[in-house]
Amino acid sequence: MAEMEGIYLYGIVDTAEEKSLGIEGTNAYGEVYTIPHQDISAVVSDSEMVNYTTLVKDVVARYLLRHQQVIEKIMDSYTIIPMKLGTYAFNIREVEEILSKGYTMFKDIFRKVNNKIEIDVVATWSDLNSIIKEIGEEQDVKRLKEESMSKPEGVSFEDQIKIGNRIKNSLDNKRERCALEIETGLKDVSIDFRKHDLMDDRMIFNIAFLIDKNKKTEFERRLDELDAIFNEKLNFRCVGPLPPYSFYTLEIKKMQFEEIEWARKKLGLNNFTNKEEIKKAYHRLAFSSHPDRNPNTPDTGNEFDETTKAYRILLEYCQGDSCSFNEEEFKKNSILVKVKE
Repeated sequence: MAEMEGIYLYGIVDTAEEKSLGIEGTNAYGEVYTIPHQDISAVVSDSEMVNYTTLVKDVVARYLLRHQQVIEKIMDSYTIIPMKLGTYAFNIREVEEILSKGYTMFKDIFRKVNNKIEIDVVATWSDLNSIIKEIGEEQDVKRLKEESMSKPEGVSFEDQIKIGNRIKNSLDNKRERCALEIETGLKDVSIDFRKHDLMDDRMIFNIAFLIDKNKKTEFERRLDELDAIFNEKLNFRCVGPLPPYSFYTLEIKKMQFEEIEWARKKLGLNNFTNKEEIKKAYHRLAFSSHPDRNPNTPDTGNEFDETTKAYRILLEYCQGDSCSFNEEEFKKNSILVKVKE
């Protein structure tokens, strides 16, 4: 079955120019272009609407690479707030609605990221085996090994686990000390930072920094100094300048009326409510359906989970102080624009 045609969104730029940007789009029929609203624009391309959740990892990785390449080319000329991979609109009217809904938030983010760049820093052990060997020579580890080997029955499986845990704890402590030293050396030349997951035991540091463009040289100098301090024990990899992916990637969520109506009924709310009433309804139902209060009642856990799900849906939907569940009013608020968590 053929995919639906739509408009793919890369991000929002701080200009109201309506123009083609001369860049080939991701999975697109034509070039990347802008759709303006007031003094901002969406950067888009015409595209088939692809469900990225059904694709294998390698294919998603290729799409992500192309998505980022387009955004980073645009960054050469504009300040851009990036969109999450796989963000589509059905038509220009829906793009304009996204721009209108998110306008105040977009302007606030532009104030925060103007003349700013993201730099991602990763540090890994140059030779993990030599680090582990060093730890093996530490006094407490040596003593533990000697105690285990001196037993008449020899080194047991439990002894091996105990020694392994001691080495792992020491490695973790060493990693944390190195990471703290790197973070301390870099954060005072940055505006903000975000920690990312460590992918394996070799990696000790994986942090994105938001910095002023005019501090890029100083940031790189600090990184060189840290590289010298660690004297080849660590390998540093620096990626950037980048748009603020780790800080302000935008996410568009299109809410379904049936889902909102289910959540409203689940919490027993009227057609017009506010956040305070939503919270009160949730706390009342969550208190009565909590599994700890009903240990002998079947399906209490499911009921509690559904109540919590309904609460989160409604909090997301009700962006202002009050909200209406009338279907016509819902249509005006069915598109949610937010910063990806």
